[in-house]
Amino acid sequence: MSGEEEENAAELKIGEEFLKAKCLMNCEVAIILEHKYEQIQQHASESDPSSQVSQVFEKSLQYVKRFSRYKNPDAVRQVRETLSRYGLAEFELCTIGNLCPDTSGEATALVPSLKSGGRFVGDAGNEKIEKMLNDLSLIKKFE
Repeated sequence: MSGEEEENAAELKIGEEFLKAKCLMNCEVAIILEHKYEQIQQHASESDPSSQVSQVFEKSLQYVKRFSRYKNPDAVRQVRETLSRYGLAEFELCTIGNLCPDTSGEATALVPSLKSGGRFVGDAGNEKIEKMLNDLSLIKKFE
């Protein structure tokens, strides 16, 4: 081996380029693609009736809409702001925002890196995760 550390998402060792990258939740991608879809449809009706949305674009839009937990743009913004307050890495933020676990045990099973680095350790860590998940459920409830 070359002496480089092996990547391991469970320990948040995902590579420097990914740690610096901005991740998007499915609901954020859905908003972006819906906006683009509207632009394409408007452009097609105004000037170029032959321009169409590609099948890949349509399938991608269908996918992110189907798996988006939050539909309202204000709720999407609130989810990102709420999760950001807990000091999550982008990768963790998007995973929690996409999967919406119900319990701290489920959250740490889905995102094991929450327990690494001492951020959410022991009972206090579990309580902090439960508070974070409760904050998310409130956003969903009032959406």
